[in-house]
Amino acid sequence: MAWSSSSNTTPQMHEVFISFRSEDTHKTFTSHLNGALKRLDISTYIDNNLESGDEIPTTLVRAIEEAKLSVIVFSKNYAASKWCLDELVKILECGKTRRQVIMPVFYDIDPSDVRNQRGSYAEAFAKHEQIFHENKKVKEWRNGLIEAANFSGWDCNVNRTELEIVEEIAMDVLQKLNHANVSDLNHQIKKYEQLAQLQEQYFQSKPTSDNWKNHNATVERITELKMERSIRLLRLTPDMLSHMENSRPNN
Repeated sequence: MAWSSSSNTTPQMHEVFISFRSEDTHKTFTSHLNGALKRLDISTYIDNNLESGDEIPTTLVRAIEEAKLSVIVFSKNYAASKWCLDELVKILECGKTRRQVIMPVFYDIDPSDVRNQRGSYAEAFAKHEQIFHENKKVKEWRNGLIEAANFSGWDCNVNRTELEIVEEIAMDVLQKLNHANVSDLNHQIKKYEQLAQLQEQYFQSKPTSDNWKNHNATVERITELKMERSIRLLRLTPDMLSHMENSRPNN
């Protein structure tokens, strides 16, 4: 289950969607993780409402689609919630279709229990199979757990304080978001730098003003892209960017 730090009906722009079982971690781990992400200026979407209805609402579906990264907090009772399992399937879909980053966190549960549906997960699926005589959905959930458990993530069953683990996970999220936010720019910068090198070599063989202008234009484009990359990494808000534009001296 997820929560919005603002409205429950009109979520603000966010970078991270957190899927979790409310009764397990709402007031403990997930709350602490959300606070750590906020301190790093990372916008999150979490839903405080109790689960109700047969399907996750369109608000949550949209929130998952809009996120750049999803954190899945697997806990003992996560698999007991068909709502959580539907969120999981949607997150995995966005990982494939939208290249969304997926980060599993195993809280008070062994990753192998999630992957192989053992222990409390086996009990949960025994109940699901009694309710859903049609095995298609249950199979989809099982495959989703196997897939998600194989992603690189965090096992919280270690000899460290929850505060230390939460802070490390938050920093890992920040690094993954930064990489996702600027990967396209890094690719462009690399290509333009290769072009600038070729143009400089061409100018040395044919030193015309046009060839030098072309090289300078490429260098200027590289500078612009690096500035854009810095802005993204600094996580500047639209208000701050607007202030920068307004404070520029008139030519």
